[in-house]
Amino acid sequence: MPASPTSLAAAAEVPHPAVAPFIQLHRGGTTVIVDTRTSGLPTIVHWGPATGVLSAAELASLAVAAEPQRVSGGIDNPARLTLLPQEAFGWQHSPALQGHRSGAAWASALATTAVLATDAGATITATDPAASLALATELDLTAHGVLRQRHTLTNTGTDRYELAQLATVFPLPATAATILDTTGRHLKERTPQRRPLTVGAHVRESRRGRPGADASLLMLAGTEGFGYRSGLVHGVHLAWSGNHRLSAERTINSDNFLTAGELLAPGEVSLAPGESYSTPWALGSWGTGLDQLAARFHEDLRGRGNHPASDRPVTLNTWEAVYFDHDLGTLKALADKAAAVGVERFVLDDGWFAGRRDDTAGLGDWFVDTAVWPDGLGPLANHVRGLGMEFGLWFEPEMVSPDSELARTHPEWILHTDGRWPLPGRQQQVLNLAHPDCFAYLLERIDALLSEYPIGYIKWDHNRDLMDASDPRTGRPAVHATTAALYRLLAELKARHPGLEIESCASGGARVDLGILELTDRVWTSDCIDPIERLDNQAFTGLLVPYELMGAHIGGPKSHSTHRQHSLGFMARTAIFGHLGIEWSISTIDDAQTAELRQWVEFYKEHRRLFHTGVSVHADSTDPAIDIRGVVSTDARRAVFSVTQREASTTYPTGRFTLPGLDADALYAVRLSEPLTGDVGNGQSPLAWANTDVVFSGRTLATIGLQAPVLFPEHAVLVMVDQLPGQGA
Repeated sequence: MPASPTSLAAAAEVPHPAVAPFIQLHRGGTTVIVDTRTSGLPTIVHWGPATGVLSAAELASLAVAAEPQRVSGGIDNPARLTLLPQEAFGWQHSPALQGHRSGAAWASALATTAVLATDAGATITATDPAASLALATELDLTAHGVLRQRHTLTNTGTDRYELAQLATVFPLPATAATILDTTGRHLKERTPQRRPLTVGAHVRESRRGRPGADASLLMLAGTEGFGYRSGLVHGVHLAWSGNHRLSAERTINSDNFLTAGELLAPGEVSLAPGESYSTPWALGSWGTGLDQLAARFHEDLRGRGNHPASDRPVTLNTWEAVYFDHDLGTLKALADKAAAVGVERFVLDDGWFAGRRDDTAGLGDWFVDTAVWPDGLGPLANHVRGLGMEFGLWFEPEMVSPDSELARTHPEWILHTDGRWPLPGRQQQVLNLAHPDCFAYLLERIDALLSEYPIGYIKWDHNRDLMDASDPRTGRPAVHATTAALYRLLAELKARHPGLEIESCASGGARVDLGILELTDRVWTSDCIDPIERLDNQAFTGLLVPYELMGAHIGGPKSHSTHRQHSLGFMARTAIFGHLGIEWSISTIDDAQTAELRQWVEFYKEHRRLFHTGVSVHADSTDPAIDIRGVVSTDARRAVFSVTQREASTTYPTGRFTLPGLDADALYAVRLSEPLTGDVGNGQSPLAWANTDVVFSGRTLATIGLQAPVLFPEHAVLVMVDQLPGQGA
């Protein structure tokens, strides 16, 4: 006789004999406590600040204290927010699992059967014999306190299981009251937006076949008014480069939680008997303020075996210098000036391959255009290498121009639905990397060019969203399959060419995620390099991505994307907080500009170890017109801060600003950077502290601060901070 819902729930509360009642994970200042005895899957009863190891008695008490009370009008056994909340155990809110077998077996009742725990994580297995499903949930607490989760669902039945959704769940503390995520568009990615965390779900979905310019890298929730340095805040990121779904939800039963999962199209994942599907890894961090939350992500990334180990070379990209106007003499002159100012990597952008005189043709025909390059790319590549610089090349392998030999020869390699072409974007369509012949062609072409020329760097672009992205062989949605194929292609190229570095560019910053960064070496944060626009863009990209992985370039005096005009110094003071580059036709700049640009390149080289290993910090300014950010060395002995006047302040002069992140008990000398002081004074009297030998404790700098300089709008200064000898640990 089938079990009733009551007996099902009761049975699930009794753990398997091999299952310990609690799991404690303590790493990197984070504690995760899991109650394995709850109905269905286990429940995370704490994720956040370290608690120290708890006794068995206290764990049992904590579990009892977390049990919800039965309420009027509610179900008899109140539902718990488990690792996979299910309706079979009372869950009546957003589902983590959705699927069916031809309309049946849609209501799962997966229940824990075993738990394998270590000091760093656990794997929980669960089964549902009636629905013929098995689940393995992996929890991993990294060395720096980031909680990672992944589900693997297996079809144990005899017919297909159509999976619609499988998401990871991260609980939030009761204090979470405000949501922060980002939105945007091309040229303005990562624009922040806040709202209250009220009853219901705030959902951010990407249906663009890539994260998209409007995607949120993180879904964040914290105490009301949380900032960079204050307020308890938690956030989740999905390490995946295709469609995805993030949400923040509060239930009427006072459960607060975040979710992250791949967004699957109908029929995209159809599991045959014995087949499995694994979610992308979801990563959760927390902090007292956003800086601490971000630091956990940064430290984890820097601890990877594949993290760039060498100093991040100063890069010149040719796009805004020459666009499609490729001429060997012009480009050699540009390379000469690049080397003269200290550039270390020269990247030839779009326009070098067959038929590519503008953006309407040629994509997919990855052969050097002999009409423009009669002797191939060798003369330029060898000239660049002879100047002591690396040579890099632009590709957009996932795309194809309808006006190309590839499209005319292999239309079956293009993603499309029911014989109709998707609407064009940037006069191009999208290739089906999951097609083995298409994959083989792209691998052969890129590999051949990397073997023929001394190419050490690829700028890998992706300039349009996917629409109607079906595999024409099957008619099934293909975003998942093409994303997985992209990862295989990148991995194979790196295996064949050790030391090759790859930049992820997607109309600028439309594909920034930790999935793509497992196989690439930096992201292009935005096609807009206007320093005002880059302030928010780089700050909110930096919640996930450390400076050394963010491309940040100095442009020409007039921004190509906003037409604002800025001084070289202002552009440089923004771009040094990243992986520095130049996107500017510098071959004809005068001696004074050449000398200043060289000075900024030298400044970056002198301090890049600090920028690329130190701790990113931001001050919470009460004046929205002022931006204060910096980087502090891991031993807190050195720091560089920028003070930027975004726009005119309502007060004149402005008040004090603080410098966070230093050793509270150490003494520091503080000065403006010389000789790159910018426009301090604005025609007024000198700034007193900038013209005197001043010494402060780290505590004073973080809590009382300094009088801000008077600056014109859209100007900045750098503040240099050095610990006095004999101070600190």
